[in-house]
Amino acid sequence: MRKLSIAALGITAVLALAGCATTSGDTGGAAEKGNIRVWLVGTDTPQAARDYLKTTFEKQNPGSTLAIEEQAWGGLVDKLTTSLSGSDSPDVVEVGNTQAAAFTSAGAFLDLTSDYTTLGGNDLLPGFVEAGSYNGKFYAAPLYSGARLVFYKKDALAAAGLSVPKTLAEYVSHAETLATANPGKSGIWWPGQDWYNALPYIWENGGDIASFTNGKWAAGFSSAGSITGLTEVQQVMTKASVAPKDGNETNPQVGFCDGSTLQLSAPSWVKWSILAKADAATPGCPTQEPNLGVYALPGKTGGAAAVFAGGSNIAVSAKSAHSALAKKALAIILSDGFQTIYGKNGLVPAKLSLASTLGTDDVAKAIADAAGHARLTPASPKWANVEASGVLTDFFVQIALGGDVKALAAALDTKINGMLNG
Repeated sequence: MRKLSIAALGITAVLALAGCATTSGDTGGAAEKGNIRVWLVGTDTPQAARDYLKTTFEKQNPGSTLAIEEQAWGGLVDKLTTSLSGSDSPDVVEVGNTQAAAFTSAGAFLDLTSDYTTLGGNDLLPGFVEAGSYNGKFYAAPLYSGARLVFYKKDALAAAGLSVPKTLAEYVSHAETLATANPGKSGIWWPGQDWYNALPYIWENGGDIASFTNGKWAAGFSSAGSITGLTEVQQVMTKASVAPKDGNETNPQVGFCDGSTLQLSAPSWVKWSILAKADAATPGCPTQEPNLGVYALPGKTGGAAAVFAGGSNIAVSAKSAHSALAKKALAIILSDGFQTIYGKNGLVPAKLSLASTLGTDDVAKAIADAAGHARLTPASPKWANVEASGVLTDFFVQIALGGDVKALAAALDTKINGMLNG
């Protein structure tokens, strides 16, 4: 069934209805009481942080409650578009940093400009502040970030006579060597739908996803630099990875733990998925900790590569029935106490001043190296439409299946141009 266009239907509905948002939380008089609903996405936010938020909020606001409702990343834009424009909107919502612009530009989030300093001000991650702002106003605060790192099995590299690669080309070569020496195993685990890990190859070779010139967006997957990078991506996908060609990047720890993955590029917090207890809801393999190595993805000419800065923003719904309470919950989320839990679990906190909470181990050092070279996707309010449409995942599945890179890239650019400029 054809998915309805967010730009044509959902976001328009948000715009139309956001102006009807209730403002009971902003009135004076007795302390407001209410039931606050917080949408967090996926399992990245540790249980300790969730407990801290609920306990602290309910202690500070007697008579009010806070419920955390976990959402899935798949189909999130569509679900948010519907929920934020409905009569039963959640109060506080997490959104991917690449998706934020679609909602800030549509009026779906409460204007937090006057709360900017209280929430952290210039201590907040600047790139995520930019992603959560629109037309000079601040709508969505940083929640957490995480640079992508390469996790590897120390014994596998040693057995193959390899050391940590110094360049991107060497990284690709090592992956092929590992796959050849270990039939049926991935020298780099790379499921076909994972487009995030392809971005460094494009950027390092001088390509780009899309650029804005003279009032118009131009997709760049078919540029010469991008084609060079995408050809390298196909090389890894077809010669060094045994991951499903149509699979996604969820639960990367599974292959690492069962031994079928020798290297994988993933957000920094995946360390904790790998080291999760064997009897956890999503089991890890903590006994592998001595064999777990990590490094920042190397660039084309050495040093750290430009990698995608994964992470999320957090906002208050414009239609929250209890906006004052919702902002109190948001303040707790951005507090040092809550954000320190992120840092101790390998996620980059929303505040620059809390970088030390990441520790001093190899992962922390690699995060610092990678984070300094991280980049975001195009700052277009319509970029979320591109992601939600599935054209990126479809494109990379075709790359993984051995399709013609140039022809596929040209077709993708045509589709993206239509979405960004439509």
